[in-house]
Amino acid sequence: MTKSKESAERKRRNIITTILCFAGIILNLLFCRLCEATGIPLYLDTVGTIAASVMGGSLPGVIIGFFTNIFKSFSDSSSLYYGALNVLIALVSSWLAKKGFFRSPIKIVMAVVILSLIGGGLGTLIPWYTDGVSFDSESLSAVLYNTGVLNQQGAQLTANLLIDFADKAITVAIVLIMMKLIPEKAQKLFSFTGWLQTPLSNEESAAARKTQFRIMSLRTKILIVLSASLAAVSIAATGICIHLYKNALIKDHTKLAGSTAQIAAGLIDPDKVDDYISQGANAEGYNETMKLLEKLRNSSINIQYIYVYKILPDGCHVVFDVDTEEKKGLEAGSVEQFDESFAPYIDDLIAGKEIGPIISDDTYGWLLTIYQPVYDSSGKCVCYAAADVSMDRIGMIERSFIVEMLSLFLGFFILIFVLIRWLIEYHIILPVNSIAMSTGTFAYDTEKARENSIERIHELNIHTGDEVENLYHAIAKTSDDSMRYVADVQQKTEELAQMQNALIMVLADIVESRDKNTGAHVRKTAAYTEIILDKMKEKGYYGDILTDKFISDVVNSAPLHDVGKIQVPDAILNKPGRLTDEEFEIMKQHTIAGQDIISQAIDLVPNSGYLTEARNLTAYHHEKWDGSGYPYGIAGEEIPLSARVMAVADVFDALVSRRSYKEPMPYEKAVQIIRDGAGKHFDPLIVDAFVSADEAVRKVEKEFSELSDEKGWFDHKKAHK
Repeated sequence: MTKSKESAERKRRNIITTILCFAGIILNLLFCRLCEATGIPLYLDTVGTIAASVMGGSLPGVIIGFFTNIFKSFSDSSSLYYGALNVLIALVSSWLAKKGFFRSPIKIVMAVVILSLIGGGLGTLIPWYTDGVSFDSESLSAVLYNTGVLNQQGAQLTANLLIDFADKAITVAIVLIMMKLIPEKAQKLFSFTGWLQTPLSNEESAAARKTQFRIMSLRTKILIVLSASLAAVSIAATGICIHLYKNALIKDHTKLAGSTAQIAAGLIDPDKVDDYISQGANAEGYNETMKLLEKLRNSSINIQYIYVYKILPDGCHVVFDVDTEEKKGLEAGSVEQFDESFAPYIDDLIAGKEIGPIISDDTYGWLLTIYQPVYDSSGKCVCYAAADVSMDRIGMIERSFIVEMLSLFLGFFILIFVLIRWLIEYHIILPVNSIAMSTGTFAYDTEKARENSIERIHELNIHTGDEVENLYHAIAKTSDDSMRYVADVQQKTEELAQMQNALIMVLADIVESRDKNTGAHVRKTAAYTEIILDKMKEKGYYGDILTDKFISDVVNSAPLHDVGKIQVPDAILNKPGRLTDEEFEIMKQHTIAGQDIISQAIDLVPNSGYLTEARNLTAYHHEKWDGSGYPYGIAGEEIPLSARVMAVADVFDALVSRRSYKEPMPYEKAVQIIRDGAGKHFDPLIVDAFVSADEAVRKVEKEFSELSDEKGWFDHKKAHK
């Protein structure tokens, strides 16, 4: 699929998902209205939220949960309190779905319990904070409370948990039915897709999301910075809003108390104040004025007290004191002592001066008080009309606002967090980890493996349009260039290896050409050595040593095992008769000479593994398992493994080959001699491998025997010790 088609398909998918999100919001609102219309004490306002979270993941669920409560708040402002809860329900539902909680009856019940703890448990704490514990006399909370088993808090919490459990049980049942009816392919439309590369399989996506890190993933770092930034902004914005709202709230209530006190002052006849104090209800117009003051107090639920005092040095002389539901007003003429909060204002009050708002927390509670002077016809202050606003009510309004703000900010925070996390996932994490996975599993061993590795990188097709895409193209180009370089190096290496092997064979041929008795000995022993080593590996003998490289080094260096003969005089090397003891001692020195020659080569090329094995072969291939060999007389596994293998190949070839001084021994007899030498001359395991490879050994022996006859390499027969 081309980039343009892929982009168009992604946009189409996301448009469908957006439409489904709107459908989820509508579904939530419809079920909620249905419950309200039928009087069912449930909400069912999370059906769309949980359905989208289960089928599409956290992002669509959070969007639906957040905006459902935004739309509900248009008709019920208290819905804002629970916006964060519905967003949390979306997150938890998505997590539960990933953990398989909607696949078995027991886990489904557990999921319902978890969701009801959020909705009913946390949902109960909000009204406790804003309004305290209160419930209708006919509610389930009241029924539980009347049993006497639970206190008010316990009764309300238990009732809300039971109701929310029923709510979430029905909601989950509806969601499960939807999942049964909606085809699995269609359910994928509930998730937003943001692939900016060739989409990975589920297994590849899981692997790309769970890569290991030395300290912390890039995703976590970005989300920590994002969370800290959002939290800082949210806290600052919430704090500023709460501060401004509280000031505005106090200012509004101050205006309310001031206007109420002013109206109350206007209702008082200043010339009759002394009559009101002395006669009370018997004074002319007293009762009518009291009724007007009572009406004024009842005009606003925010006004706690209305009263009229004449301030004298001995205290506050009551003129009027309006009754409240909780407290009966003081009788006219009674004297109320000043509270401590009013001490700074007593002199001004006695003098009849105007004073500002007073916030006190004394005998009558936490109050905001406004005193309005009442002047007589001569302009003298005869009393004060006062209006009190309860600061507790202001605090309750403030707490409600705080909960609304926190819920709104928390819901918005989670929405932004989930959205950013989704964007990070598709724009950074998955592309970068896909590159890391493709390059981390790069194979160099064969041309086909290299081609597959390069193809895997190009198939990613990352097109984020940013630095990640630039990185991808740079890595792809570097990989292409590297592979061309590797291919070229491997070709050169193979050519050098071939040249090296050819030079080894040429050197072996030069040495062999001096010995007119050996024929194709170096080639045959190399072939037998390879057969034995392969069979040993197959049988699992010396598995810690027999690597592919070890076998290759031994086989390639096998032709050099007699290179030391180059220093043996021709007279001894090709003597037609038996060698004397002195001559044989000189002949035995070819092992030491070969060791020295290869050691000099190693000094020039110190890291050549094949030369190390060549030295072992030249020096020790005449050693015997029982320690009776030469030149050092070492025994058992003290003898290098390569030399122990060569010992079998060398003796066997000498037995079955035609020499100038003997006819070839029959194959079976030669094999029997090798068998008999196990544990004495030869390593028993190597003998076992050699005998087990009978078919391959026969084939090599036959091919070289026929070849030697055709070439006529042996034209004299002379005894040779």
